[in-house]
Amino acid sequence: MRNEAHSDGVDEAMYPQVELHIAGKWRGAASGETMDIINPATGDAIGALPVATIADLDEALEAAGKGFATWRAIGAFDRYKIMRKAAELLRERAETIAAIMTTEQGKPLAEALMETRGAADTIDWFAEEARRAYGRIVPARASDVMQMVIKEPVGPVAAFTPWNFPINQAVRKVSGALAAGCSVVLKGPEDTPGSCAELIKAFNDAGVPDNVLNLVFGNPAQISEYLIPHPVIRKISFTGSTAIGKQLAALAGAHMKRVTMELGGHAPSIVFKDANLEKALKVLSANKYRNAGQVCVSPTRFLVHESVFDKFVDEFVTISKNLNVGDGHDPKTSMGPLAHSRRIDAMESFVADAEAKGAELRTGGKRIGNRGYFFEPTVFTNLPMDSRIMNEEPFGPIAAIQKFSDDEEAFAEANRLPYGLAAYAYTESGTTARALAERVESGMISINHHGIALPETPFGGVKDSGYGSEGGLEAIEAYLNTKFVTKSGL
Repeated sequence: MRNEAHSDGVDEAMYPQVELHIAGKWRGAASGETMDIINPATGDAIGALPVATIADLDEALEAAGKGFATWRAIGAFDRYKIMRKAAELLRERAETIAAIMTTEQGKPLAEALMETRGAADTIDWFAEEARRAYGRIVPARASDVMQMVIKEPVGPVAAFTPWNFPINQAVRKVSGALAAGCSVVLKGPEDTPGSCAELIKAFNDAGVPDNVLNLVFGNPAQISEYLIPHPVIRKISFTGSTAIGKQLAALAGAHMKRVTMELGGHAPSIVFKDANLEKALKVLSANKYRNAGQVCVSPTRFLVHESVFDKFVDEFVTISKNLNVGDGHDPKTSMGPLAHSRRIDAMESFVADAEAKGAELRTGGKRIGNRGYFFEPTVFTNLPMDSRIMNEEPFGPIAAIQKFSDDEEAFAEANRLPYGLAAYAYTESGTTARALAERVESGMISINHHGIALPETPFGGVKDSGYGSEGGLEAIEAYLNTKFVTKSGL
């Protein structure tokens, strides 16, 4: 593990000027107010972010209302062609966009490239689904009656996206809405706005009409409290913490707005005694430290059978110690910095709590250097059940590894918390795999590999991890109303 973080990245002077996009125009905030954009590898300001005012939001809402009337009238095949062009533009610009993302978010350039290119695949998927938002004919009881089910776009959408995947999270919401025929007001991530803005530019350059797609940044609470109740907005999509998600869902419910919520998780990762240990170690460690653990579906609670526990822990610790931690632009880097100083504070708090309660720190546990927001890959074992790390999503590079002796114990721990977003397991037993599929309370479970979050598969959670899907054929349904039409004698 590299103990001295440094910045070998692109010239920060090349970071783009970030603006709001409202009614087809890129511009600053009406008030002129801005906030700093920080490079997490250095802690230095690299740009200024316009802070939207109520006047800006009113203009965006007016544009979204007009844009909806325009976009819903464009046929599904033409929407498909525009979206496919946006995907190709994203692919053509992937290296430039990925460099922006790494500079503002910190993740290694290879991960940023994967996210950008994956976003193009997501756009392609939803573009195809736009042509398949079928209705149906329901056989009538009377011979002179025709019964039809029609799918219609729900209306203007307010979408709220997080900083950990600046493009991946936004593209799911924007693509689903556009495919269905909806317009969008997107509240982008203030910590990582540049790459998100590049996504919107790709859609605009592909031919999405003015007014259809609007991008704002600013005070998250003010923006959400204004957009969600507004009569123009008909649908809400939010990705973020469970605590904030519950607040926004309650606000949306008070105004009868349809909602998709992709909230926090605390993914159990069960390694049974018959697991392929080499595969489990390779895949779980890679996904634990991907994006420095700042992933809603990151493996977080490792539950390992006692017969393979010591071997698993020893090798996981070795992997953790050998990670290269540094600037994401350095090709040698395998884990970048945390996204902002708040995550450093959170990691230090988790570590202090675990140590105070008697957990065994096997490696890591400290900030690296004093420049940028780097934190050591950290492994704990023998954690008391009342430690925070066993009950709260760490959202950082901390792995909590616990021992279990029988399968029932593992299932009970997997389902103990109110979260249910993702889960992982490794076993060579078909019987155990079936039990996992049936008994683990999770919106997604991946067995013997890491196979979630593909555009064509459902993506969403249960319990306090939210509801609705942002992947698969279920995703576009969230942006469509179902209308029943029955007619007689015509």
